[in-house]
Amino acid sequence: MPPKPWLRVTALAAAAAIALPLPADAQRAPAGQAPEIHDFQAEQHGKPDVDNRRGHVAPPASLSKAAQAATIRWNALGTPAVVTGSAPLAEGLNADPERAARDYLKANESLFGLSAAAVDALEKVAVNPVGDGHAVLLRQRFGDLPAGVDGQVAIGVTGGKVIHVTSTLSRSTAAPPAAAITAQRALEIAARDGGIDLATATTRTATPVAVPAPDGTHSAFQIVVIGGGEGEPAGYTTHVDAVSGEILTRENLVDHAFDDPDPRWAAFTANPPADYSSADTRATWCHVAGPGCDQVTGDAATGRAWDVDHVTGAPTRTSVGNSARTVENRASDNPYSVGTRSNATTPDRGYVYPWTNRWHTARCDPAAFDQPGEADLEAAIANLHVMHNRMHDWSYRLGFTETAWNMQRDNGSRGGLGGDPEQGNAQAGARVFSVRDNANQITGPDGVAPITNMYLWQSIAGSFYSPCVDGDYDMSVIGHEYTHAISGRMIAGPNAGWSGAQPGAMNESTSDLFAMEYLYENGFRPAGETPYVTGGYVTGDGKAGIRNYDMSRSPLNYSDIAYDIVGQQVHADGEIWSATQFDVREAFLRRYGKGTPAQQKACAEGRTPVEKCPGNRRWAQVSFDALLLMASGAVSYVDHRDALLAADAIRFGGRDHDIMWRAFAEHGLGKDAASAGQNDPDPTPSFADPAGKNGTLQLKPLLDAKDAKLRLYVGDYEGRAVPVADTDPATELGDTVEMTPGAYDFVVAGAGYGHTRVRFAVLPGVKLPLPLPLPKNLASAALGATASGDGVNQDKLIDETEATNWASLTGPVKGRGVAVDLAGTAPVTVRRVQVSAMLRPSVNDPADPGGQNRFSALRAFEVLACDATAKDCSSPAAYSLVYTSPQDAFATRRPRPRGADLLIRSFRIPTTRATHLMLRAVSTQCTGNPLYAGEQDDDPNSATDCATASLARDQLRAAEFQAFSR
Repeated sequence: MPPKPWLRVTALAAAAAIALPLPADAQRAPAGQAPEIHDFQAEQHGKPDVDNRRGHVAPPASLSKAAQAATIRWNALGTPAVVTGSAPLAEGLNADPERAARDYLKANESLFGLSAAAVDALEKVAVNPVGDGHAVLLRQRFGDLPAGVDGQVAIGVTGGKVIHVTSTLSRSTAAPPAAAITAQRALEIAARDGGIDLATATTRTATPVAVPAPDGTHSAFQIVVIGGGEGEPAGYTTHVDAVSGEILTRENLVDHAFDDPDPRWAAFTANPPADYSSADTRATWCHVAGPGCDQVTGDAATGRAWDVDHVTGAPTRTSVGNSARTVENRASDNPYSVGTRSNATTPDRGYVYPWTNRWHTARCDPAAFDQPGEADLEAAIANLHVMHNRMHDWSYRLGFTETAWNMQRDNGSRGGLGGDPEQGNAQAGARVFSVRDNANQITGPDGVAPITNMYLWQSIAGSFYSPCVDGDYDMSVIGHEYTHAISGRMIAGPNAGWSGAQPGAMNESTSDLFAMEYLYENGFRPAGETPYVTGGYVTGDGKAGIRNYDMSRSPLNYSDIAYDIVGQQVHADGEIWSATQFDVREAFLRRYGKGTPAQQKACAEGRTPVEKCPGNRRWAQVSFDALLLMASGAVSYVDHRDALLAADAIRFGGRDHDIMWRAFAEHGLGKDAASAGQNDPDPTPSFADPAGKNGTLQLKPLLDAKDAKLRLYVGDYEGRAVPVADTDPATELGDTVEMTPGAYDFVVAGAGYGHTRVRFAVLPGVKLPLPLPLPKNLASAALGATASGDGVNQDKLIDETEATNWASLTGPVKGRGVAVDLAGTAPVTVRRVQVSAMLRPSVNDPADPGGQNRFSALRAFEVLACDATAKDCSSPAAYSLVYTSPQDAFATRRPRPRGADLLIRSFRIPTTRATHLMLRAVSTQCTGNPLYAGEQDDDPNSATDCATASLARDQLRAAEFQAFSR
């Protein structure tokens, strides 16, 4: 059976579309044209993924000895979600991988619940090579209906041995009841659920499928509805119960040889000059080596030129080829079809167009679209076309081939469906002011052409401050978007992609990682302080680009899930996986070397076997292989970790498990890491290495803190992070933590003791005390302090967690403040304060409704004091100024403030005797940061000055105010 239609759209800045906008009047734009506000580490736009199936089928009461020896995690259908172990799960099986997989399932009927006949009835979806082994993907049918979601098993096999199994199989194989509603009715239900006008939808399909569930198998319609029109795409795959009409699941799809001249393309290898000069540093890409040719190219499967029609064998003389078709979409009229939009056309196959850096030199003035050169439109089309072909050829050699559902118009006789080259929409939405600062990928199944939309970038008041650049030239962004198609197609077979919070995060991370790896292997240096920055060119930030961290300089670990100031969301949480995978990659490089540039290039072009390549290529190969070993896209970080270990076992015999486990453990994905499903915002971290000699730390509160209830966090974050040890006897954690050796940064927090940062070393095989002589926090609500003053939630300022905050929502922010009664009647000595400007996620808080704008965070402040034994401290006039912070107390960068910029900091103040202290604002990021001030472009539709053109100008937020005598 051919795969059924589904689509996924993934955005660089927001999975499933763009971030939550401020109210329309937050921006000063012409009537009816308020710009969309993009927060590039932000929450999902549109409706989230849902799975309304409830219940749980109990696993079998007894298991065979072989099954008992394995590590098993169960799914809700009563079959193993993951079966893995340090030894093969089965040996001595048939040499044919599919036969071996089926024989394994038959031998484990009690484990999977399938009879021999049911195993024989499984349809083969794919058998993909993984080195000398294979990833075998099989799918259930229920009566005459294929499984529309779940009902699959992926089995990693090599040399007659089963290494790793993941499944969403159902123990029940009965046919579902007959449909009671029509396909049209199901379409109407799904469209209404997604808020899409069915009459104007650009895509609407209804496919009869079966959906296994704990309460039995449901007859369903798999509905794909996508709404077109201006702005961002909206689309969903929804499974509608064909009997009751209820929504079973919803998946948000927006994640955003001829006698002819030798064709040549002009394109940047990574991006234009990082200083935004107009120097044309493009390389010339040719199909045949010759004078003036910088890079020789050719389709990875056939060797043909990128502009050749593989059906006719003739060149198209346009930006339409077998692996990519690239057009303009400046009107953003319909991102899903080519229509009559222009492509790059040249009779002599010379795709070398002038590039003048016009969008930048015009300072975002839209008049450039109607001037000669049209803001370098043809150059943008050619550049995007080259980059998509490059990603196609690079990923093909790592296993993203026809049988793994890659994207090509014609597949020849190599398998797959064809008819699905990557469509690149260059300068998407350029004529629509509200469409800026983004990129997204819409990925369909094999046979449905995926689409990339690349946008222009410019500053938006109180939202994002980027230079005037064209995203069609930043390969770290283009490669990121293309990788959404790679991973979305390879994981979970042809009918599903990543699904859920942790999977969405790993989806974003994988895109960052693969784009980085493509550039690294080919020796192309992207904009950034290191080669490991995503979006350094389009954002103007060389330190972290579009993310919170450079992936090579990240402190994040698995305990930090949901750490970002907007809570659990895919981009920030994806950086946890990026930090982890980067260190796994570094471990491979240390073991196998970096090689020479020539060796790296030979490996990237498939001219050297992976076994002889430097360590990063081996890591990339294992990462591609692991995608094929996951039968479901609803996986946790722990599940993906196990798939990577299995991929190494299948391809390389597991010889690198020791270095992989060490890196996983350093990032909280050690032997005891666990997650209560793919959406768990508080998974259990583990820093213990099962393959190494661990050390142990034991908390030792001293002096004032001797009897304190303290919590220990690994890394830089406390708010929304998971502690690894505590001294509270009422919890199950205990006061010790086992960790792989190394130097770690910790945060210690506790009621009455505020926050303390500690750096400490863990030694192999040694149990060490972690001494904590902490002073009391004199401004702690837990010790009796109270808070009053301007705004709302004043008590949140002294609750000793950065997960909550105080807010003042009206009027000028300067002078707004909160007074803290330090409790007691006698004055105390204060020598130091700690202040946090962190924001919290959007919560249902009537006092401070809606989202939180990053630019409303505190930037500079004053501390005032009052002694109630001498004055009436209920009057603000009784307070005296004792300290004024630096103007950049919370320093940030373009394009916007990040959570790491706003974390709690310590400030030494003059020795002060007081019964009361006051924290008083001087400025916020919006009102006091020069980076976000003034008019930063020549677009008449846009005002960029945060202090006058954004509602954030009246908003002020801070998370913590703490006071100490030492």
